[in-house]
Amino acid sequence: MTMEAGLIEKKKRGKVGRVRKAIKKKRCRTKICPSAPIVLQKLFDSCREVFKGPGTVPPPRDVQNLRQILDCMKPEDVGLSRDLLFFKPESVIKGTPRVKYTTIYKCTNFSLCIFFLPRTAVIPLHNHPGMTVFSKLLLGSMHIKAYDWVDPVKFESYSMPSSNMRLARMKANTLFTAPCDTSVLYPTSGGNIHSFMAVTPCAVLDVLGPPYSNEDGRDCTYYKDLPFSVSRSDCSVVESKEGEGCFGWLEEIDMPKDLMMEGVEYLGPQIIDFSSVSVDVDV
Repeated sequence: MTMEAGLIEKKKRGKVGRVRKAIKKKRCRTKICPSAPIVLQKLFDSCREVFKGPGTVPPPRDVQNLRQILDCMKPEDVGLSRDLLFFKPESVIKGTPRVKYTTIYKCTNFSLCIFFLPRTAVIPLHNHPGMTVFSKLLLGSMHIKAYDWVDPVKFESYSMPSSNMRLARMKANTLFTAPCDTSVLYPTSGGNIHSFMAVTPCAVLDVLGPPYSNEDGRDCTYYKDLPFSVSRSDCSVVESKEGEGCFGWLEEIDMPKDLMMEGVEYLGPQIIDFSSVSVDVDV
């Protein structure tokens, strides 16, 4: 090799080395997020597509698809284990059981939350104004009571026990034990006003679309119920549309003072919101 050729070869190698170093320094920079279990990520992605914002209700096909995803959810998908001390039936709770909740994700259109109820804990009757809600019991046994408002015209002949009461028809009064199907309620049907009572320590995943918002008029209202029986002859006016069933007078109340709810940090698998993931590429 001549001296001239050697210099040219040396220059080429030096140029290649500098290019490689430049590429190494200017390689793609991507924010890396820990991956979520497939079903949790699928739930989040589906919620992004299904919930269109306040004033909207998902169509039946979207409701069914979201329900099927939730039906397949397991405690492990959100980082829960049946071996945790909290879920041991023999654990003793002193005083008023404290309900805890954690938020997996929240935006204007929907939220994903988990509620933890110790044994005997109660979330009293409360409503979900303008909201579609999916409830999936992940662990434990829970008693759920649910009501929907009744058209007052159909029962105008009945006198209310109090002027601040309103008649509602019971949609559920049932014990649920995990694993079980997902419950769905709508703004005006499906049991929009419901209560939870933990028979054993429980964890329930709630998908709310849209979430509660005081600013937008979606504040949570609490109620107490008084039984109201409708005889077969008296309820003929509602049999064709409402069907037979139990009714109750619901009275609006302040948030019970003994209702103790505590927010805790979500420490389970993290979802990836691709709309907020930034990718910087230098060329």
